[in-house]
Amino acid sequence: MTERLLQYIWQFQHFNTSTLITEQEDVLQIIKTGSLNTNQGPDFLNATIKLNEITLAGNIELHIKSSQWHQHNHSTDKNYKNIILHIVWQNDEQIKDANGKEIPTLVLQNLVPKVLLDRYELLIKDTPSLPCSHYLPALSSIGWLSWKERLATERLLAKAELGLELFTSNNNNWEETFWHLLAYNFGLKVNADFFKQIAQTITVTTLAKHKNQIHQLEALLLGQANLLNEDFDNKYATMLQKEYAFLKKKYSLKTIQGSCLFLRMRPANFPTIRLAQLAMLISNSSHLFSKIKEINNIKDVQDLFNITCNDYWHYHYTLIDETTRYEPKKLGKQMIDNIIINTVVPVLFAYGHYLAENNYKLKAMHWLQAIKPEKNNITKQWEDYEIENKSAFDSQALIQLSNSYCKQKKCLDCAVGNKILAGKR
Repeated sequence: MTERLLQYIWQFQHFNTSTLITEQEDVLQIIKTGSLNTNQGPDFLNATIKLNEITLAGNIELHIKSSQWHQHNHSTDKNYKNIILHIVWQNDEQIKDANGKEIPTLVLQNLVPKVLLDRYELLIKDTPSLPCSHYLPALSSIGWLSWKERLATERLLAKAELGLELFTSNNNNWEETFWHLLAYNFGLKVNADFFKQIAQTITVTTLAKHKNQIHQLEALLLGQANLLNEDFDNKYATMLQKEYAFLKKKYSLKTIQGSCLFLRMRPANFPTIRLAQLAMLISNSSHLFSKIKEINNIKDVQDLFNITCNDYWHYHYTLIDETTRYEPKKLGKQMIDNIIINTVVPVLFAYGHYLAENNYKLKAMHWLQAIKPEKNNITKQWEDYEIENKSAFDSQALIQLSNSYCKQKKCLDCAVGNKILAGKR
């Protein structure tokens, strides 16, 4: 037994409530269980009960053993003065209030169905797959849709908080914030933090001054990535090197420590290619986030990112490789969707959250529903149990479910876990 499980049992009344007698031999009737308190103080607030014929309103405290009342120093805590009922699993000590009167105590140990405890143990024990795999799908189609909406919203809210922190550090500039997060996304997992550092050294104002000169944009990005420090043989690299030397001095650009990683990476994802694509995106657009805010159709958003690298990159993957066969370095559909899922949608949601304008938040959610689902190890394990993954809305919800509930063993806070523990298949 855990205190969280005890809270769950009380909150949803998963025990025999037909005839309740307190340890003081009073007849107990539950009128209102109270609201679960996640802050300091009693476990449930604003509850209402009836003891014999007397109605009491106040707070309820729960413990595995009643003696924990003293262990937690509740006797001297003013937050626990208005306790009308003490819920315990085992009553190993009679607890009295400040006036020396016993606090009404209800013991749940013999009132809870064994099947609920068995199912809880099965859910929380270590397993190689999903804790609830024996019971899936558990929820109905409507139940899953409702749960996914909450999960997707939770994930977007978490990302929005991170975005808003960056927004504050950027002097409340949404374009600058979007630029930093966009660069982070272009770096993928391997180079994400390094790309973000690059973005933080070059303002959107500086980029805008050179948007009509793709070579200068490439020089700024590749130079700040420490990719122009070689003794180059090819003319293109040498030209970029000279451009960067001039621009670095002009804007007093800060040197970044470290370097991009290429190891075990597909050539199409090389940081040189991603930075060249990012330069072309800047060249093709201005006030990018402002444009995105006004768009309604997801296809129009995808078209904004449908860009191809400068001519040099059609025959190269780096600045030091040999000439390769002609292959335009386009930003592929999968990468475009990745950018929309992980940058465009979260920033738009954060914008709506900041301004308390639900139309932006709803648009962000609708765009997720219009994009193909992500395919990874997390989504696959849910698909194996026939849980629907037909859009990015689904995949983002399932990722949130796995990371924030399953891996954390928060089955008591999960709609699936609740349904299983309630004994409904």
